[in-house]
Amino acid sequence: MNRYPLWKYAIIVLALCVGSIYTLPNFFGEAPAVQISPGKASIKVDVSTQARVEQALQAANIQPELVALEGGSLKVRFDNTDTQLKAKDAIQHALVPDVNDPSYVVALNLLARSPAWLTALNAAPMYLGLDLRGGVHFMLQVDMPAALDKKAESLAGDLRSSLREKNVRHNGISRNGQKIDIRFHDNETLLAAQRVIQEQFADLQTTSAADGAEFKLTANINPVAAKRVQEQAIKQNITTLHNRINELGVAEPVIQQQGADRIVVQLPGVQDTAKAKDILGRTATLEIRLVDESTEARSAENASGAVPFGDERFLDRNGQAVVVKKQVILTGENLTDAQPGFDNQTQEAAVHLTLDAKGARIFKDVTRENINKRMAILLFEKGKGEVVTAPVIRSEIGGGRVQISGRMSTAEANDTSLLLRAGSLAAPMEIIEERTIGPSLGAENIAKGFNSVTWGFVAVTGFMCVYYMLFGMFSSISLAINLLLLVAVLSMMQATLTLPGMAAMALVLGMAIDANVLINERVREELRNGASPQSAIHAGYDRAWATILDSNVTTLIAGLALLAFGSGPVRGFAVVHCLGILTSMFSAVFFSRGLVNLWYGRQKKLKGVSIGTVWRANSGA
Repeated sequence: MNRYPLWKYAIIVLALCVGSIYTLPNFFGEAPAVQISPGKASIKVDVSTQARVEQALQAANIQPELVALEGGSLKVRFDNTDTQLKAKDAIQHALVPDVNDPSYVVALNLLARSPAWLTALNAAPMYLGLDLRGGVHFMLQVDMPAALDKKAESLAGDLRSSLREKNVRHNGISRNGQKIDIRFHDNETLLAAQRVIQEQFADLQTTSAADGAEFKLTANINPVAAKRVQEQAIKQNITTLHNRINELGVAEPVIQQQGADRIVVQLPGVQDTAKAKDILGRTATLEIRLVDESTEARSAENASGAVPFGDERFLDRNGQAVVVKKQVILTGENLTDAQPGFDNQTQEAAVHLTLDAKGARIFKDVTRENINKRMAILLFEKGKGEVVTAPVIRSEIGGGRVQISGRMSTAEANDTSLLLRAGSLAAPMEIIEERTIGPSLGAENIAKGFNSVTWGFVAVTGFMCVYYMLFGMFSSISLAINLLLLVAVLSMMQATLTLPGMAAMALVLGMAIDANVLINERVREELRNGASPQSAIHAGYDRAWATILDSNVTTLIAGLALLAFGSGPVRGFAVVHCLGILTSMFSAVFFSRGLVNLWYGRQKKLKGVSIGTVWRANSGA
């Protein structure tokens, strides 16, 4: 009656083994480390960088615990913070001779101490949030007027092209902030331009007035379009920040919108505020311009002549000067994707770009008119521009798909596509708030959270063992397994644990034991009604299951609502809460019954069970 088949015990053993392995990395803690990341688009962190770092550490008589290349950055682990700080200074001195133009970002960080055999099994500790691990917190203000100015500039260019296509003559188009002013000789031409705007530019609203001998048409971005531009600016900036910070290897950054025009950025483990600003400042702006092929421009490239009027000089990745025109053809806003690949004809490494509809139209016109001329793709970081590539236009390119190739390795194609995919900011941002949470405060929060969970567990198990005797001990073991499985699942998911998450763990303990209380009381009820011990155990578990399922499902619905509609700390609480409900149903019912069956199931003539005092109404005991 109360016996499990072998396969059920096999499931229990397997769950215990997996849970133990994936929970174990959380007990090794974290070690102070230094993270070296590229400070420019043209710089890569590779084996040669690792050799330079090791030489610098050896010269400073510093012995690291671990030096590893990971995710495009180099991480060096140490045994204490004093050594970490000394190592940072030594690495900074070796890799960044000019602090005003840093080639590398050298930042303080924290790394897990997990042994290699656990890492080989992909067993890693949970990510810890800013409140537990320490790190930096920024509040960024997005310059929404600048986003609208940028949109107005784009619309002014499109409007100029559309009026030219429709053969509507004007006396000039000028932009004043978010207003676009167009002047005409007569009112009939103004009305024709107004019709063009109404047909092709739904984002603009117009007003007209006489201005001396001329007629002036003023176009403004309408409120609906302005709101849409602001929403898109926030989304694009968040996406760009995600791409940049993820490429730099910062574990589990938090980047989310707050209010209408602010973005919160949290970088757990990064302790250097100045270097964190460098990480945020790495966001690049992409521009496509034509290369000036004139004799004066060629002389300027060789540094033997002045840069012609209307041109600018930039360096490419090889340090060669390239003179390009100031007029910007396309920006990162028009780029929807960039993927590494190969040229179909030469099989050389290449980058395949995908443009939006507007960008595809402009690119088709420009390439048709500039065959056999060079086009430069520039990347601007921290106000400094660099020519990523400057290929020759061989033919008209339509369809919005562009290929960049020529003298490029596979690694360079991958790097270039990553940089281009990161895109540009839709609007500039400034830091209006910054906070640094030190690792010591994070360790204190971890200790307090751990103590709360531990003492909650001790109190609950103590009560259960006193009140339900041996069945209380079975319930306590199930509760411990529930905690083990919950931590294991969170570690396998690489979830971020925060203080609200630890509060949810403490709450899960109380909720999980509730299922065992229901089972134990059901068994007691059967015993009071005169059932045999084996029948009471069987009926107790079977009849309690429906109640346990109902109560857990309703609680799970509330947790899912928090997960769907909450944000920040509320979502962290909800994730642990929902997972805890699922693991508690497994441990409280399936696992605890396995223990009871293993202890009592094989006793054929069972006379009684240790479940505390069973009060009977007819005898008083």
